[in-house]
Amino acid sequence: MDLNERKLRILQAIISDFIHSAEPVGSRTLSRKYDMGISPATIRNEMSDLEEMGFLTHPHTSAGRVPSDKAYRLYVNNLMQHYELPEAEKQVIKEKLSANIQELDKTIEHAAHLLSELTSLTSFAITPRKDEDRLKYINILPVDENTVVLMIVAESGKVSNTALRMRDPYRADRLELLSKVLTYNYKGKTISDALTLDVIKDVKADIEAMSLLREAIMPNFLSTLEHMLDVELYMDGLSNIFSIPEYNDIERARLFLEMVNHRDRITDVLLNRDSGVMITIGDEHTDEVMRDCSLITATYRINGKLMGKLGVIGPTRMKYDKVTSIIEYMTENISNAFQLTEGEEENDE
Repeated sequence: MDLNERKLRILQAIISDFIHSAEPVGSRTLSRKYDMGISPATIRNEMSDLEEMGFLTHPHTSAGRVPSDKAYRLYVNNLMQHYELPEAEKQVIKEKLSANIQELDKTIEHAAHLLSELTSLTSFAITPRKDEDRLKYINILPVDENTVVLMIVAESGKVSNTALRMRDPYRADRLELLSKVLTYNYKGKTISDALTLDVIKDVKADIEAMSLLREAIMPNFLSTLEHMLDVELYMDGLSNIFSIPEYNDIERARLFLEMVNHRDRITDVLLNRDSGVMITIGDEHTDEVMRDCSLITATYRINGKLMGKLGVIGPTRMKYDKVTSIIEYMTENISNAFQLTEGEEENDE
């Protein structure tokens, strides 16, 4: 049985109508709302063929049909038109992202929140793997006579602040010296490389007179670097599911919330996805608990190298065209915001 032009037009109309209404679509609805140029009886026959071909399913409680995962895949690959975001919406995205561009993690967390607002879906963002992130500078800042803050800043914009309690009072000039020594020794090195170096040995000549300070700071320096390697997962908009008809079913809503609360599993799924825009629909998921959902992700880059991901998860019935365009535009803005120019790189030297 061929998927001819008429069947494709009918299928596209059913998908479009169902995405917007969440109601099974019947032949009378198609005949009334769409200019098919054929009778309801002919539409019914074509719908029966589409069901037999696996593109439609027939809910027991309704005379209408709904698209299958196979239909959504055909739609995404062959029928979906590019959705052009309105300029006003683009401006909102630019302004809200640029307002939080101080630190990478805060920007990514804010992006997840903004994405959930714009799509009315559950959104998430993961920060890049930090193995190849390079250190930019290290600062030790006084707080009070027994407390200092160890600040480590990476080229990606990742900032880690650790408060340290000192056993003995310290001198501010020694903190400044130690900051300069650490920055000199580790600027430009990857976090992974820095963890393999003998930190105490490398800076011993410069801080011989500060043994107590060294004992307090160096172990925390290493543990902070290890923590900076961690991938952070930010998730937002979980409550959005209660406005989605599919989750009026309490059991289905419970299963969804249970799934996304397994953060390690979600993180692994995201880390193992290919770069670029990826759309996984229903039964295409290898993880059985996700086979009731669609997952859309896109990649952003930090300094053109480190990659993180931004995306949404929700029912297979979603506005794929609009959601994909929003995610793409947001990842492009994040990548541009954290792209160092040649001049900026020279100024850091």
